[in-house]
Amino acid sequence: MSRVFGIELRRSAAIGSALALAVVGTLLLVLDAGAGFGDGWMQLAMTQRLYLAVLWPLALAAGAWQGRREHRTRVGELFASTPRPVAQRVLPTLGAMAVAVVAGYLVMGAAGGIWIARTAEYFPVQVFAVTAVGVLALIAAAWLGLAVGRLLPWLPVAPALGVAGLGLLLTIPAATRPRGWLALVFSPIYEMNMPGSYADVPTRVSAAQAAWLAALAAAAVLLSTSAGWRARTAALLPVAVGAAVAIAVMPHQNRTVTDAIDPVAKELVCAGGTPRVCVARVHSGRIDDLAGPAREGLKVLATLPGAPAEVHENTATYRPEWYPEFRADVVLVSVGFDTDLFEEVVTGAFDGPPTCENVPAPAERLAAAHWLMGRQPVADQTRDGYAAEYYAEAVQLWQGLQRLPRAEAQARVLALRKAAVTCTAAEGLLAGGKG
Repeated sequence: MSRVFGIELRRSAAIGSALALAVVGTLLLVLDAGAGFGDGWMQLAMTQRLYLAVLWPLALAAGAWQGRREHRTRVGELFASTPRPVAQRVLPTLGAMAVAVVAGYLVMGAAGGIWIARTAEYFPVQVFAVTAVGVLALIAAAWLGLAVGRLLPWLPVAPALGVAGLGLLLTIPAATRPRGWLALVFSPIYEMNMPGSYADVPTRVSAAQAAWLAALAAAAVLLSTSAGWRARTAALLPVAVGAAVAIAVMPHQNRTVTDAIDPVAKELVCAGGTPRVCVARVHSGRIDDLAGPAREGLKVLATLPGAPAEVHENTATYRPEWYPEFRADVVLVSVGFDTDLFEEVVTGAFDGPPTCENVPAPAERLAAAHWLMGRQPVADQTRDGYAAEYYAEAVQLWQGLQRLPRAEAQARVLALRKAAVTCTAAEGLLAGGKG
């Protein structure tokens, strides 16, 4: 049996399928450039799942192409005249295609892993479940395609099936609306786009998706190995059972994955030494790179009386809504790959409590921070941050501070900082308004 399996790996579409999935998947991650998965391993696993929008139809088409092999080589009548069971002929092919799509998907994951290996130290166990569901989705696609290719062994079937598979994935959300949780049952890509730093996929979600995909794979095996229409009708049974189990297991609420938060990923991890700089565990692999600029920012702020003494990552989430405790002696910053943490820390000192409405205007915050840094505000189009119009106003405010005696300018900056912390900021305070 192992010899037959080896022959299938070499002579079937398995190797080509593996290469196609690996190359296309890796290119998708390269084009993504870490935007979706740069934070860590969970983000990588979810981004791979999102790109099943392309890989799943490819696996479906590859299976269909392989399924028409007997028709293409004109050996169908020969095989039908031998006593060898259909299952015995087909199972090695099914195994070879399964190995191929799994290998292609894992190579894609390894390519993404190389990208983030230096900085991604936090590895939640749920990554295995998310990846396993992606693997199962590709196996089901390849086997289903093979079954269709055996039943309809015509040349246009493989590309048509690939297009149909893409269309199916894209229409499932609309077809199940307003029950978004139902789309989560039947689509392996739903709610996997642009996962946040603290993203999670609940175990029940992965279990429900695995039940459905396993049922789909089982149905494909029955279709491929059955010789008559009556036996093939039995393939409907695992589909019905799998759908019922998946629907029962899946949480019946919308945005189940989008709203899921991994509390361990949010836990603060602090760098050695002082002043204290802490980031979320998911970013702990970058803490040595972040601590230096953060401490330089605190050094600049030290010229203000009552200046902040620590820097913490802002682990606020908006779904569900949650904010870290506000402390006047701590600067809360966002951590991203394009963040200028030095500037972020100095500017963050003029933030107020998260629920405060009377906060300094963005231009005032920028002007005050850049006065302390001793440089004119300049918009950096390569980074996310303040809009360009804020910088134009900030430059005017900064120039106004430059024209003042240093003691008066510092008094205004300090007043802005105090107003921000106490939630009493008013427009024009930095320009000399009464507040």
